[in-house]
Amino acid sequence: MNNLCLLTVHAHPDDESSKGAGTVALYKSRGVRTVLVCCTGGEEGEILNPDMDTPETRANLPEVREAELKQATRIIGYDEVVMLGYRDSGMAGAASNEDPRCFAQADTDEAVGKLVTEIRRARPQVIVTYDEEQSIYPHPDHLKVHEISVLAFDAAADKSKYPEAGEPWQPLKLYYTVWSMKRIRSIHEKFAELGLESPFDQRWFDRPSRDEIITTSIDVSDFYSVRTAALKAHRTQIEETSRFWFGLPDDIAKSVHPYDDYTLARSLVGTNGGHPKEPDGAVAEMDLFAGITSTP
Repeated sequence: MNNLCLLTVHAHPDDESSKGAGTVALYKSRGVRTVLVCCTGGEEGEILNPDMDTPETRANLPEVREAELKQATRIIGYDEVVMLGYRDSGMAGAASNEDPRCFAQADTDEAVGKLVTEIRRARPQVIVTYDEEQSIYPHPDHLKVHEISVLAFDAAADKSKYPEAGEPWQPLKLYYTVWSMKRIRSIHEKFAELGLESPFDQRWFDRPSRDEIITTSIDVSDFYSVRTAALKAHRTQIEETSRFWFGLPDDIAKSVHPYDDYTLARSLVGTNGGHPKEPDGAVAEMDLFAGITSTP
């Protein structure tokens, strides 16, 4: 019996679509239970699509973004969506960072307890979240997601912690999502090959590559269009004409870099001896559940 579960932790509505949507769709197709924990409602998100920037949308942005999230997660195939209940903190330095309801201001112990409750209830073997390196996009909520995810990974198994949160459960693997330089460069070169203007200017390539931290690449070529459709469901955040997201047709884009990339941050199953890299530095893992079988 397949009773595997994948739990992803994201900061705002739309993050679940831009980071690993194809991976979730892939595992859903294999019978894995898929659960999203979304920490905030995205209340501070700017309306980036001019077609959606209306007085009515601005007045009802939390409700609009919730509806967008529901549509996107149906497209991806999430079995369950859990809202952790915090308010969007807004970008670093914004006045909204000081709102006592926002995620950045949340008591860490309380937030970890909420996430532990969901981990113990869903009983995932694999958790996907963000890493601590957020210098490119240092959003307070993304940093907080990393902090509570790492703490909850261990706390969920400790019966002395959060006894009110349910029976202890030990997740087996913790992954961080990664946007590889290889992906960016390959897409940029395909734009040039086709005589199209690339959305990536020199500033993208002046950033240090972090490709050396990638341990795991998941082939999502059969589910590439899922990400596209899910992103388009977030109409306030993404224009359908965006070159960044949709400048290449799916059939071309998926041939350029048909992978979702990850760093294996923690493993209790000793994947490849606990070091999921080949001696030459090549990615060794192609399955988030490598080393894991269905549990009793």
